[in-house]
Amino acid sequence: MTLFGTAGIRGPVEEITPALALSVGQAAGEPGESFVVGRDGRETGPALAAAIEAGLESAGADVSRLGQVPTPTLAFASQGRTGVMITASHNPPEDNGIKLFGDGVEFDRDGERTIAQAVTGETTTPVSWNQWGESDQLEILDHYREAVDQYVRDRFAVDAVAADEGPLDGLSVAVDCGNGVGALATPQVLDRLGAEVVALNATVDGHFPARKSKPTPETLTDFADFLEAGSFDVGLAHDGDADRLVVLGPDGEVIHEDTILAVVAAHYTAASQVADPVVVTTPNASARIDEQVRDAGGRVERVRLGALHEGIARERRRGDDDTEIVFAAEPWKHIHTGFGGWIDGVSSAAAVAALVADAGDTETLREPVTERPYRKVSVDCPDEDKSTVMAELEAALPEAFPETTVDTDYGVRLEFDDASWILVRPSGTEPYVRLYAESDDVDALVAEARAVVETTVADIS
Repeated sequence: MTLFGTAGIRGPVEEITPALALSVGQAAGEPGESFVVGRDGRETGPALAAAIEAGLESAGADVSRLGQVPTPTLAFASQGRTGVMITASHNPPEDNGIKLFGDGVEFDRDGERTIAQAVTGETTTPVSWNQWGESDQLEILDHYREAVDQYVRDRFAVDAVAADEGPLDGLSVAVDCGNGVGALATPQVLDRLGAEVVALNATVDGHFPARKSKPTPETLTDFADFLEAGSFDVGLAHDGDADRLVVLGPDGEVIHEDTILAVVAAHYTAASQVADPVVVTTPNASARIDEQVRDAGGRVERVRLGALHEGIARERRRGDDDTEIVFAAEPWKHIHTGFGGWIDGVSSAAAVAALVADAGDTETLREPVTERPYRKVSVDCPDEDKSTVMAELEAALPEAFPETTVDTDYGVRLEFDDASWILVRPSGTEPYVRLYAESDDVDALVAEARAVVETTVADIS
């Protein structure tokens, strides 16, 4: 198996075994280093966490056990040390995974490559018996919840909020925790901020009995019905480890993830005091984000999927004293750079709720955003042909759409003057080439672009 994917190590537990976790721990640990280890609610989490801890300690590292926590809580706790989260995020219950953080930021490709080489090369061995590390239990959840509460008060509270009030006073919020560990943080944070909170599926259960762990319009139908039948201002839904956030209106409609991204990005851009505020996002993100950030006085830079932390680091290296990375996000997942360097669905839930409270309702909040029709389709393409197909498409797509701006850093992205766009990129896990498009006439645009992709695949295969 390929050890690291776009979000750590992840897969069925027949592959993500205690033996693998032990090896990863021994590869990551070093004498005298400090680690924190957390896990989500999956049934296989305790055994994998124990194996990771054993590997780390036998490599000489000291370990603080956090128990069940959201992934952003583990990332928060990893500031100033290294963190390991046992989670498969939104995957089904039979999966699990391992994600590593250093000083609040996901390991980059070089860090992952070092771990992978040690594990696959079978060079992970214990240190001498008298160098083994020690372990303890660390209670971090309430500290994390207090930190999110204070951050949102500082960055999102409206001027009219009195000193003895919360920025969410009077806001009615329903939260679908999906039996994930978001139940341990998001309802509590929203309550601290003054919201009237109703939490659904808020018992942590690694079987995810209420719905599938991945929150989508298809899996959130019961929650949508609950919202429509009630009188809530906004609905919020998490995946199994609470790094993702889905936002729904009071009618139960899922608000497009790029609209939420655009709204939050525009807020951070407008609030920045520097001359060059930057938002980092991914190639599949909508041009509506560029429009909102540009109107607020900033610019957008893109990085490959699953690498927001790398994009932040890149833009910080490129920038100067007038540059600030104010926000980084891909659909469903946000990094609030003023709070920390990790994807944080709990902070996003509180931030979006504060923006809804300030706007008055979700419709007013999304009103400035131009929402064009969006499509995503898959074109069959053998894995062995993907690189050749993409090389050919770098020429074929611009030739078919000559009145566009072309970016080939992460696939082929074509942008039109009217803010329509196309992205074609290879799937990293399946035998497909993915086609994304957004346009007022999206069906015609997809049909034309798909014909180019299919012809290219047929010519090569």
